[in-house]
Amino acid sequence: MRHVIALDVGGTGMKAALVGADGALLYEARRATDRERGPDAVVGTILDFAADLRAYGVEHFGGSAVAAGVAVPGIVDAESGTAVYAANLGWRDVPLRDLLGKRLGGVPVALGHDVRTGGLAEGRLGAGKGADRFFFVGLGTGIAGAIGIEGTIEAGAHGYAGEIGHVVVRPDGPECGCGQRGCMEAIAS
Repeated sequence: MRHVIALDVGGTGMKAALVGADGALLYEARRATDRERGPDAVVGTILDFAADLRAYGVEHFGGSAVAAGVAVPGIVDAESGTAVYAANLGWRDVPLRDLLGKRLGGVPVALGHDVRTGGLAEGRLGAGKGADRFFFVGLGTGIAGAIGIEGTIEAGAHGYAGEIGHVVVRPDGPECGCGQRGCMEAIAS
């Protein structure tokens, strides 16, 4: 059965699914991100999780996934497939699309920003469907937003649109993973 791997990496946990060509949910799984082990270990966990999902598909659905979509937090260069920076995971410039493609045996991999990807889904399938403009907010280990405009999600001039979690709302507040003090996500996530 033709299917794809969908993997959402968060600062605390990862959620994944195998999805059929018709959009049916075939399998779902979760794993801890275990970010306290450091950025290299987190990348290893992502690669292992993806490989396990691939193996599950081969065993239960008669073949490897035809593609994979992976959403990660922080600054993402979707065009180059690079996880540029994630304050909550501690990584910089990880060529995640290439690493996953190799680990998955050459399966095409799309890499996206977690909240922009969630916003895109909400705009196509959820409460934003049919709206010419909407704002989607993702709350978790971090906080970010996605700006939907006429069926697309705005990345911004430098790929930072919607990164509201690092707006300083309390200058004397707690230290944030990004190095600033009083960021919204250090106080409210």
